[in-house]
Amino acid sequence: MKLVRVGPPGAERPGLIDEQGRVRDLSGIVDQIGPGQLSDEALAQLARVEGSTLPILPGDRFGVPWTGIGKIIAIGLNYADHAAEAGMAPPAEPIVFLKANSALNGPNDNVMLPRGSEKSDWEVELGVVIGKTARDVSREDALSHVAGYCVVNDVSERAFQLELGGTWDKGKGCDTFCPVGPWLVTRDEVPDPQTLGLWLDVNGERVQTGNTATMVFGVAHLVSYVSRFMTLHPGDLICTGTPPGVGMGFKPPRYLKAGDTMRLGIDGLGVQTQAVVPYA
Repeated sequence: MKLVRVGPPGAERPGLIDEQGRVRDLSGIVDQIGPGQLSDEALAQLARVEGSTLPILPGDRFGVPWTGIGKIIAIGLNYADHAAEAGMAPPAEPIVFLKANSALNGPNDNVMLPRGSEKSDWEVELGVVIGKTARDVSREDALSHVAGYCVVNDVSERAFQLELGGTWDKGKGCDTFCPVGPWLVTRDEVPDPQTLGLWLDVNGERVQTGNTATMVFGVAHLVSYVSRFMTLHPGDLICTGTPPGVGMGFKPPRYLKAGDTMRLGIDGLGVQTQAVVPYA
């Protein structure tokens, strides 16, 4: 299934994408798509709903496709070729940091440059949505704790991230810096998360092209690894790193400016488009 939330910010209604690509209204079935709807059992019940019998969901704005995200865990330098363009060795263990929940943004909403930003950058990433509580789970069992997958743009202000001291979080959690969606695609539609192509365009120019096959640490490894250090709850989001082609890696570097447009996608998981706007 492809699950969505459609409507103005704060008033999104739950829906699903039918076989013809139309958005069908699930609000007569569930109040929302949140942690309680992400278990295998709850998703199986939704899968039994005949989409063609549901009304068309009006509206053209997609929100984050589920609500109740407790935490956003992100993984750094998880593609060897991206680490190389950043001038860093591939990590021996996953680099784990957090993105602020206040950075969450609809997949096609504007991305706002923070005050003083001169080095804001793009990062297309595979998002992993937790559906079942995971605490110190094995790698072999890890994917059974996943509800599904989505597209994430891990927008990053490189000066804040790397030049102001301390952790990376300062450059990762700015408002609007975590567009998610348009869909939450359930696990059954992604039999192997390590075979997905990713791409991102800036102003119509392809700058990132990659495949999850080249991850340093695969999805099962990451879910297992992170669950050693913190319990993962239904609704939590793991952003799994970005392939090469970020602005920081260009020579000279290229960064986002007001008026730019980003367009990005992952095989089978949909496409996002964001306009870049100045701080307001």
